[in-house]
Amino acid sequence: MRFFQQNAMFAYGLAILSAGLAFYVRWLLNGVLPPGFPYLTFFPAVILTAFLAGLWPGILCAVLSGLAAWWFFVPPIGFSLSLSSGLTLVFFVFVVAVDIAVIELMRRAMASLGAEQALTAQLYERQRVMFQELQHRVANNMTFVAALLQIKKRTIENPQAAAALDEARERLVTMAQIHRRLYDPASLELGVDASLRELCDDLVQAAGVKGVTCSVQADGVDLDTPRLVTLSLLVAEVVTNSLKHAFADRAAGQITLDLAPFGDDRAALVIADDGPGFPEAGPNLEGRISLGFGIMQSLAGQLDGALDFPAGRGARVRLIFPI
Repeated sequence: MRFFQQNAMFAYGLAILSAGLAFYVRWLLNGVLPPGFPYLTFFPAVILTAFLAGLWPGILCAVLSGLAAWWFFVPPIGFSLSLSSGLTLVFFVFVVAVDIAVIELMRRAMASLGAEQALTAQLYERQRVMFQELQHRVANNMTFVAALLQIKKRTIENPQAAAALDEARERLVTMAQIHRRLYDPASLELGVDASLRELCDDLVQAAGVKGVTCSVQADGVDLDTPRLVTLSLLVAEVVTNSLKHAFADRAAGQITLDLAPFGDDRAALVIADDGPGFPEAGPNLEGRISLGFGIMQSLAGQLDGALDFPAGRGARVRLIFPI
């Protein structure tokens, strides 16, 4: 259709060819059809031409078809005008005019819809690029702040203060990595399972604990990107805590992560290691807590979820949150 609309010569050639083919078919059927059907094969030709080639080629096909039918198939033969032949011509003009008008209106509506779709696609692409640039700048700012903390650490002699800066810097670096990964266009096709598996593998590799394996099972749960970012930050906090404490005196071990539906509208995330577990006092979230557990509690609150620490071998952290 676009080919004929962009090439006027072919469009008008189609009109002439359609009218000629319709005339030829009508001529072959002249002895077969009963009287009263002079325009039978011309109507499809006009409709097809108007649809493929546009308004004026459709009109040309209608004019040629009307003249051919009037001369050869409307009695009396020739350009004779009587009451019956006049009514027949008026009927033909009315029908083809309605057909061409409807097709033209439809074509204009389709063109308008196509223009709106192109504009929408352009606006979407612009917003997508701006959003990616924004997320890229956010990740860069996190990395920049982490570098500032590293520089500041060199001027501090207090070991506890230096350790606190180190801990804050590591968390900022982790947040920047998660941000870059989850907001990367290439990662949009990854599911929750693949995203969490890559995150755990990166954390284990960054910790330099070669004997530790991370097993991830996260089927049946779909999350949008903002909630997946929050969940990934919580996973990073728990896994980092396990890598620091559960495998301090061991060369090998395992961390398991299981994310599954929990009822009709909730999901349960369980992260466990095979280390010595929490201290006897346990991670008391109501009393004096460490920075890590405070961050975990804050992230769980952002997901409208609740943290608990089920009994079992090693350290176990469970988050139940709505989806």
